[in-house]
Amino acid sequence: MSLQPSTRLGPYEIITSIGAGGMGEVYRAKDTRLDRIVAVKVLPEHLSGNPQLRERFDRGRTKSRPGLPSSVGVKTRVLTTVRPAV
Repeated sequence: MSLQPSTRLGPYEIITSIGAGGMGEVYRAKDTRLDRIVAVKVLPEHLSGNPQLRERFDRGRTKSRPGLPSSVGVKTRVLTTVRPAV
């Protein structure tokens, strides 16, 4: 499921899609609290209820290595339910 620009997920406002893969979609977003651009990863609903995949997602947070060109630090994690609009 793709999120549209201006969709709000907590304090994050979606700007555009960056890409998608097996574990979900990544969006360029604005952190409205800190007025900065961030990346937001959204797990699909069918994966978010799977405890093993949620644990894998959380492990990725602890393995981020600042300073490496292909890695970014994870600042926060927001759990929310995103469902397609009817």
